[in-house]
Amino acid sequence: MAATALPFLKRILLAAGAALAVLAGAVLVFLLSAWIGSSLPREVSQSSAGEGITIMVETNGVHTGIIMPIVSPEMDWRAVFPSAGWPVNGRVPTHIAVGWGEREVFLSTPTWADLKASTALRIALAGGEPVMRVSHYVRPATGENFRPLTLSRADYARMAEAIAASLAPADGPHAPLRGVDPHDAYYPARGTYTLAQTCNSWVGDMLAHGGVKMGRWTPFAGGVMKWIDPPSAS
Repeated sequence: MAATALPFLKRILLAAGAALAVLAGAVLVFLLSAWIGSSLPREVSQSSAGEGITIMVETNGVHTGIIMPIVSPEMDWRAVFPSAGWPVNGRVPTHIAVGWGEREVFLSTPTWADLKASTALRIALAGGEPVMRVSHYVRPATGENFRPLTLSRADYARMAEAIAASLAPADGPHAPLRGVDPHDAYYPARGTYTLAQTCNSWVGDMLAHGGVKMGRWTPFAGGVMKWIDPPSAS
């Protein structure tokens, strides 16, 4: 019996080794594709700068977001995101940061340590429902993780329109959802979150709408931020 079982066990081990090799190969191909895709510049339409709107691109090392003034001649975000008028520690916010991501992760996963294996597997295989996350700031300061950009008014208007169009259709004002951060608001969004269309690739797409030089595919935060210069130390 033991001798008969050895060939079977060997086949099981060989099959497991082959599966692991295929998985490792797929991960390497994905990482290499992400590096190449984020390094190849896409063609963008850019208006002359002139008088412009200063935005910021923020990152926490995993996610990226776009920080914009709440009110400008091109867009009043209070009409798009009702939470834009929420007080921040008793102060009126001046800016919002907008990101796009997977619903369960944004609403129910405080840290990566809390991410369920079943959730990660579902997202990897089938994708997920997206939401937009809106954070609220009072005069945010620039820094390594808050990098400023100045867009022409025409470019900013085009980017703002694309961001607003990422919201899911609604008959009236969108009611904000509550998630893991009580200071943030979340709104149903268009599309499907997948490994090909991630929170960071969405940010890359939105910045490209605003005429920002950006990689063709930016699934990781680093792929976005390498196109954005940090603020000068002077």
